[in-house]
Amino acid sequence: MKSVVNIVLYTIALLVLFVSVRCEKKDSIPEGNLIVLTVATEETDGFRRFMRSAQHFNYTVKVLGKGEKWNGGGYMSPPGGGQKVRLLKDALEEVTEKDKVILFTDSYDVVFASGPRELLKKFQQARHKVVFSSETLIWPDRHLEDKHPYPREGNRFLGSGGFMGYASNLKELVASWTGTDNESDQLFYTRVYIDPEQRKAINITLDTKCRLFQNLNGALDEVVLKFEDGQVRARNVLYDTLPVVIHGNGPTKLQINYLGNYIPKLWTFETGCTVCSEDLRPLSGLKETEYPLMVIGIFIQQPTPFVSVFFERLLKLKYPKNRLKLFIFNQEPHHENQVVSFVKDHGMEYQAVKMIGPEEGVNAIESRNLGFAECREDSDCEYFFSVDIDVVLKNEDTLKILVELNKPLIAPMMIKPGKLWTNFWGALSADGYYARSEDYVDIVQGRRVGIWNVPYLSHVFLVKASVLRHQLSAADLFRSDTLDADMAFCRHARDQGVFMHVTNLHSFGRVLSTENYQMNHLHNDLWQIFENTVDWEERYIHENYTRIMKDKLLETPCPDVYWFPIFSEVACDHIVEEMENFGQWSGGGNKDQRIQGGYENVPTIDIHMNQINYEKEWHKFLVDYIAPITEKMYPGYYTKCTSYLNFVVRYKPDEQPLLAPHHDASTFTINVALNSKEIDYQGGGCRFLRYNCSIAAPRKGWTLMHPGRLTHYHEGLPTTGGVRYIAVSFIDP
Repeated sequence: MKSVVNIVLYTIALLVLFVSVRCEKKDSIPEGNLIVLTVATEETDGFRRFMRSAQHFNYTVKVLGKGEKWNGGGYMSPPGGGQKVRLLKDALEEVTEKDKVILFTDSYDVVFASGPRELLKKFQQARHKVVFSSETLIWPDRHLEDKHPYPREGNRFLGSGGFMGYASNLKELVASWTGTDNESDQLFYTRVYIDPEQRKAINITLDTKCRLFQNLNGALDEVVLKFEDGQVRARNVLYDTLPVVIHGNGPTKLQINYLGNYIPKLWTFETGCTVCSEDLRPLSGLKETEYPLMVIGIFIQQPTPFVSVFFERLLKLKYPKNRLKLFIFNQEPHHENQVVSFVKDHGMEYQAVKMIGPEEGVNAIESRNLGFAECREDSDCEYFFSVDIDVVLKNEDTLKILVELNKPLIAPMMIKPGKLWTNFWGALSADGYYARSEDYVDIVQGRRVGIWNVPYLSHVFLVKASVLRHQLSAADLFRSDTLDADMAFCRHARDQGVFMHVTNLHSFGRVLSTENYQMNHLHNDLWQIFENTVDWEERYIHENYTRIMKDKLLETPCPDVYWFPIFSEVACDHIVEEMENFGQWSGGGNKDQRIQGGYENVPTIDIHMNQINYEKEWHKFLVDYIAPITEKMYPGYYTKCTSYLNFVVRYKPDEQPLLAPHHDASTFTINVALNSKEIDYQGGGCRFLRYNCSIAAPRKGWTLMHPGRLTHYHEGLPTTGGVRYIAVSFIDP
């Protein structure tokens, strides 16, 4: 009997469960009953982001107010938004089915984080006919605070940027609206909500724990990204909820931009960037004459190293020069010769070149505005590429890559080697200056690769001419009483709703350090080995230096004498020209007050590195580039490259053609050929007497490295014509 009762009870339980499941399934709102309404009078970057997120989850969105003039104010102006209420009221008149559920949401600063099924399920669970988003802050009338009911848990105040409900209930909600477009929608809905009778009649509640809607204003510390199973959600850690609609209301546009870099599934750890190949503008199939016309604005505002290298790289950019116009602003007289020389040699290769020099008295801010105008006022111009002179454009495809990514305003990410510095900020502080976003380091170090919406960028960017003619049409975008020019421009872009992107999909280059740049030498870049080591190496170290050991470029022309490439031709020329410009060559006598003791046994006509203040730089060169080779070729010997004598020697037939046999006062010596035999001089070379071995044809930029004492007694062979130069270091005396 007992077992029969148990069977009966078990059967009843199954029937109850079956009926409840059937009822729940029957009572759930069909996704087809959902209508999403939003207001967008123009198609902005924010609107396109909203629509992309809606399409990702298969929402069907009806856009209200398209093409209308917006009269509803903005988040930085006094309360407005009444235009949205009017448009909603009109749209609801067209909805006749009572079972339709309406989601009404802002769009410019909103993204969807999940789909209609979850949204409708959570709406049903709220057990009310109308559900508004909630906020921790009351706005716009603080005097109404006491009239708001207290929830059991969660946010107390209504937010008008997102709400949903049955069509009939929403019609009742907006029925009393008679306001103007610039009146406050938030205040209107708040007055309805705080009226107990209307709240009950319309059956309104707030989404107090952010299960459906997440307003970011006042809640920035509550919201984090949640990466899980290839998905990205915004999680409210205070209530442990996963909201469906994320709204960057009020002054939280930067935070919705940050979240919008990931939600919904724009970037995940599993997939990387999922949208970087969307909406591209391919150039590969175009003829050169079909490439979009671009104005390149080059800005020289301070003394900067490697300016001539900048122009060399500009020439190498893979973009048809007949589709490029140059706008060159130079505020620095020190660089005038380099600019003029470039334009003279290559200006005719471009469609047009306009120069503004230091003599014209144009300031830096005016120059930026003039550069924009050069493109804005040219009906054929499609892009303006702004680049500061301290930018090192290593990627020759930079222009093509940026055009193809097809963003309104985009910068290639630039770094400073060995630092976390880049040309973008991931976030802003409360006072509008630099702040580090959670993902900044990962982006800089390449652990997250993609296209990123950021609040600030500088030094180099590409902007569409259509943006300059529309959103950024103001004539003075770079001027501010409180901000630097670059910050003022970025603030204007943010205020106009223009998304600024930076991409690290490729390696593009770096930005030079302009600190401590000396201008008192002929070739000031030679002194940049400390400040801009990478650029100094690329300019002055032989292109085959890194292949010396790998490709066996090191030769042994005589016993224990090693011969390998060390300096580029440019380095050799600059060192020689620097010495000749200094001009204070020694007389070649034994008395020499420049050295300790004042006496030189084997004198040469030379200039010491310390005479041109190059001793520290030369020592770094020895440590970084000579010592590694020394330690490989002389096993067991380790050097700090202590050297008391570093100098450049000049040999001339009528001055000092040769050098008598001698030992060097060093453990080892380097001897770098600074010019070319048969081109610059005849004769010359070095002979090691003990081995009767000569190097008669030194190669420009190559160094001999040999022991200085005891075994390698040597002489300088006669120079019979021209002028021969060598750089010598006696190392570890």
